[in-house]
Amino acid sequence: MNKFMLVVVAVLVVVVLMVISIYNRLVALRNRFKNAFSQIDVQLKRRYDLIPNLVETAKGYIKHERETLEAVISARNQAYAANQKAAANPEDALAMQGLMKAEGQMAGVLGRLMMVAEAYPDLKANQNMMQLSEELTSTENKISFARQAYNDSVMEYNTARETFPNVVIANSFGFAAATLFELESPAEGQAPKVKF
Repeated sequence: MNKFMLVVVAVLVVVVLMVISIYNRLVALRNRFKNAFSQIDVQLKRRYDLIPNLVETAKGYIKHERETLEAVISARNQAYAANQKAAANPEDALAMQGLMKAEGQMAGVLGRLMMVAEAYPDLKANQNMMQLSEELTSTENKISFARQAYNDSVMEYNTARETFPNVVIANSFGFAAATLFELESPAEGQAPKVKF
C-alpha cells in the first residue's frame, strides 16, 4: 500500500506539472499574438494620423470631389473606432471582425481618393501630397508585415490550444480561439497605387 501511494502521488505530481506547463505555454502564446496585434495597432494609428493630412492637402485641389473626401474621413473614423475596440481585446472575435470590415471599407475609399487625385495634375505635383502618399504606401506595407506576423502567432496559439491534451486545459481555463486578421478581398491587402 505504501508503494501504491507513492505511485499515485508521483502520477499526480506529473499531471499537475503537465497542466502547469501547458497552461504557461498557452499564456505565452496568447501574449505573443496580443503583442503581434499591438504591432498592427501601431501601424494602423500611423495610417489614421496620415489620412486627415492627405485629405487636407487634397481638399484645395479637388473641390468638386467633396463626397470622396467625406467618405475617406468617415471610413477613417469608423476604422479608428473599430481598431480601438479590437486593441482593447484582440481575443474578441466580434471586435476583430468589425475591424476587418472597417479596414476593408477604408481601403476601398482610399483607393478611390488616389484614383481621383490622379486626375488633378496640380495635386499630383504637390510635394506634400507626394510625401504623404509615399508615407501611406510605406505604412500599408508595414501593416501587411505586421498582419502576417499576427496571423502566424494566432495560428501557433490556435494549434497549441486545439491539440490534445492542451484542449482540455484550454477549455478548462477559458482560453478562447483567436481570430485571424483576414481581408475580405485580396485587393484590400495592397497599398493604394500612387503614381505621381
